[in-house]
Amino acid sequence: MKVQCLKGFRDYLPGEMLQKERMLASVREVFEQHGYPPLMTPALEYAEVLTGKYGDEGEMLLYRFRDNGDRDVALRYDLTVPLARVLAEHGDIGMPFRRYQIAPVWRAEKPARGRFREFMQCDVDLIGVDSAAADAEMLVIGAAVMQRFGIESYRLRINHRGILTALCRLVGLEGATEADFLRILDKLDKIGEEKFRAEVAKIPGLDESGLDKVLEVVLCDQKDPAGVLDHIRSILGEDELANEAIDRMQAILEIVDAAGIASCCQIDPSIARGLSYYTGLVYETFLDELPQVGSVMSGGRYDDLVGMFSGKDLPAIGISLGIDRLFYALGELDLLSGEKQPAQMLVVLFSDELAPASFAAASRFRSAGIETLVYPKAAKVKKQLQFAQKSDIPYVAVIGVEESRAGTVQFRDMEAGSQEELSIEAVIEKVHAGRSPS
Repeated sequence: MKVQCLKGFRDYLPGEMLQKERMLASVREVFEQHGYPPLMTPALEYAEVLTGKYGDEGEMLLYRFRDNGDRDVALRYDLTVPLARVLAEHGDIGMPFRRYQIAPVWRAEKPARGRFREFMQCDVDLIGVDSAAADAEMLVIGAAVMQRFGIESYRLRINHRGILTALCRLVGLEGATEADFLRILDKLDKIGEEKFRAEVAKIPGLDESGLDKVLEVVLCDQKDPAGVLDHIRSILGEDELANEAIDRMQAILEIVDAAGIASCCQIDPSIARGLSYYTGLVYETFLDELPQVGSVMSGGRYDDLVGMFSGKDLPAIGISLGIDRLFYALGELDLLSGEKQPAQMLVVLFSDELAPASFAAASRFRSAGIETLVYPKAAKVKKQLQFAQKSDIPYVAVIGVEESRAGTVQFRDMEAGSQEELSIEAVIEKVHAGRSPS
């Protein structure tokens, strides 16, 4: 038997996982700074909860099977549909309802660089409000995540389903054929205009006379968001739904401009999102330096989804981060923390007899907020110092016989190469001073 990980899956060893957890901690901080608490749902759902929510392509990617109880179940594909199930099942939840969730999801898609079949998602959602302010809040949160990671060059590419529906009307499509058209439109930047025309020509009932206007809208070379909306209105202005969508997007632009993130927002009429449940604003996030990675953060308004389960119309909007894809991108951009392990202090185990003194000192360091480990067995001090250097532990405390009697330690700064005898209180002050920004 060849012992190996499944294709499309991967292990995260401690050094890498530590950096990933640091990244997730930053995401949690951003979400909670905006007033969103955490939620957790099961990895498995009844298949009927998930089917019919992701379009034909998405449904083919479900990990679906019969469990030991002969129940038809599936691993969650995203975090949004399970949220809708929670809201339907727990009818006493007050509105508006905010939550974030960070958890793995599974999709049986073709693995690629930075793309895996099991990956983490971070979702943040606002339920019970339909307004431009709620829509803009998602974009503000998304931009805050990018800024927290230190990503400077990115684009929140936004669109509206009302505009997309109007484009479908230009070519005489609605219903199932509308979904086919939007699926191809969503790939326009990858396949190009010629192939786009060839593929959509195969859709039954397509009025090809309207394709020129569709492409005039989605291939607009206007960069200013307000200018793009004016261009769209000049072509789709007779469509009432399109006008309502443009009005909403103009209101959103005013808010994101006031929030200071307008420069990273781009109106992109070709963004169609490959999911069937979006009803209003839709958006995807691309990194300018790594376009091949694809969208690292996406979402939109899905007002009809919760009603599928509860029979109630609850407006909802959310944003989802592809954490593994983003983690890969941060590595490529050299924006990860670089930590190999969490300890800031190594306490040397000088001898078995002095082990209690080493553990007592370590407890005091930890109580002072210094991440500390004790070398697990007595060994030569040189060997323990080499371990600290190899592990990137910046400080070492040595407690020998004399130090134990005096209540001191030999404190070594590994980067500076300096060593001095200090009290534990003085070591704590020195370490905290070293952590403070200069």
